[in-house]
This record gives sequence, structure tokens and C-alpha cells, in this order.
Amino acid sequence: MRRLLLVLALLLTGCGPAPAAAAASPLAFTGTTVDGRPFDASTLAGRPALLWFWAPWCATCAAQSGSVVNVQDTYGGKLAVLGIAGMGDNKAMHEFVSDLDVRSVTNLDDSAGVLWRKFGITEQSTYVLIDRAGKVLDTSYLDDIELNTRVKTLVG
Repeated sequence: MRRLLLVLALLLTGCGPAPAAAAASPLAFTGTTVDGRPFDASTLAGRPALLWFWAPWCATCAAQSGSVVNVQDTYGGKLAVLGIAGMGDNKAMHEFVSDLDVRSVTNLDDSAGVLWRKFGITEQSTYVLIDRAGKVLDTSYLDDIELNTRVKTLVG
């Protein structure tokens, strides 16, 4: 009986199991751009986002760079586009951005792999599509046609 009264008292006073914690937003991270500037992904919240995980030595990534820039140019007002470089050093990342003229896209230096691990990325080139609410919709390789189709659908 005492046990029942204790349970009732706890329930009536609002004590009980802690509510489940809300899942952290995929855009809850900070980083540093290839050029050394601080970056806070919370600035992307409220609009859909395209994250492009690339490596500076990756031929596929180099081929995709033009498509990523085109997406930025076409949808930049409606879509956040962020490159996340890994598996290389900053000098090589900087050369990739400069040589392939990907400067219109913000590119982060993730040589430590922190963001690659956060998003479960195991290979380059991988895209992550995030909706306005911050929900990850897809994590995969996309060819240029698939990328444009998915982005067009994402921005509505």
C-alpha cells in the first residue's frame, strides 16, 4: 500500500521518468571553412540544405563540382549548399576549391572527420539532403540528373 501511495504521490507532483530528449538537429554543429573562417550551421536552419561530402583527390568529386556550383547558383536563395571536405589536408582542399572554382559554395575543412562521422559518411562523394524542418531525407551518391531532380523537389 505504501508503495502505491508513493507512486501516486510522484505522479501527482510531476515526478516520474524524464521525458525523452529531443533529437539534436543535424544542423547543430560548427566548423571552420577551408579559408579558416568560423562557421555555424545553425545559420542554415529554416531552409532546406544540401551537404556535399567530398575529398580533394577524388575525381568523381571534381566532376561533380560544376553541378554543385550550378545548384548553388540556381537555388542559393532557397537552399543552403555546404561542401564538407575530408580525407585530405587543408592545402589540397584549398587548391580543389580554387582550381575547380567552387568558391561560391561554403566549404568546410573536416580533415579530422568530425562531420563525416556525425552524418555517417563512409565514402566520397556523398550528398545529404535536409528538409526545412531539419530532417535528413537522404544520404547517398547522386548523379547530376538525380541531384537536380532531388533538389528541385526539395525546394518546391
